[in-house]
Amino acid sequence: MTAANLSASGRQPPRLMLSSPILTMNGIRKNFGDVQALRGVDVTVYPGEVLGIVGESGSGKSTLLRMMNLEDRPDNGEYRLALPGREDLNLFTLDRFERRMLRARHIGIVYQNPHLGLRMNHTSSGNVAERLLIAGERNFAVLRARAKGALDASEFPVARMDARPAELSGGMQQRVQLAKAIALEPALLLLDEPTTGLDVSVQALVLDTLKRLQRERRITIVIVSHDLGVIRTMADRVMVMRNGEAVEEGLADQIFQDPQHEYTQQLVHAKL
Repeated sequence: MTAANLSASGRQPPRLMLSSPILTMNGIRKNFGDVQALRGVDVTVYPGEVLGIVGESGSGKSTLLRMMNLEDRPDNGEYRLALPGREDLNLFTLDRFERRMLRARHIGIVYQNPHLGLRMNHTSSGNVAERLLIAGERNFAVLRARAKGALDASEFPVARMDARPAELSGGMQQRVQLAKAIALEPALLLLDEPTTGLDVSVQALVLDTLKRLQRERRITIVIVSHDLGVIRTMADRVMVMRNGEAVEEGLADQIFQDPQHEYTQQLVHAKL
């Protein structure tokens, strides 16, 4: 497939546009007892692209996302983000406090389960402001204004910004998580099954919001999902995982139209 073909299809391969990756992971291995969760996985993500990671339950995709969010360390492997002054730093060597601060400033995440990302009995605006507080903001007026702006960008009704997430629908809870994740304009946005459990109509609205934000802000996104429809809607490039390994990787159009690996073929044909 030529660059001209790809341009005509509406998907530009990031490597033709951008020479330097924003995220690089090499040789990521992780065992849980006798279970090999990750078996030497390599990942490269370019600025402004959306990488979709797909696979069945137990494939290692969520474990890999936790590594990207610095929630866990691998048994082996390196992780680098193209952050000023830290380009050559293996982020897994940072201590717990350093990882927490880097995550607060540069990495946003939306969890499948909102309880993991939100304080359910705090206000929605307070949840967003908490991220700003961790990063050092102390002015109340600034906190509230920036929280309001992030909620509005996530298409959350700002008239309800003082409502608690416990009072909200699943779709609205995901929007609060998204607002919290983008409040500091992170270098990397991670999405862990962001539409699972939502009604189909609500899923479509959440995906529309994500696509708009990505288009307007050129946010770099890694999205993990078992739902190929979600991945096809969002991703520029796709990585297929099975049993802790990346078995195939390529442009989304290529993966869905001409899958090469037998397992990828099974996934795509089952969806069709």
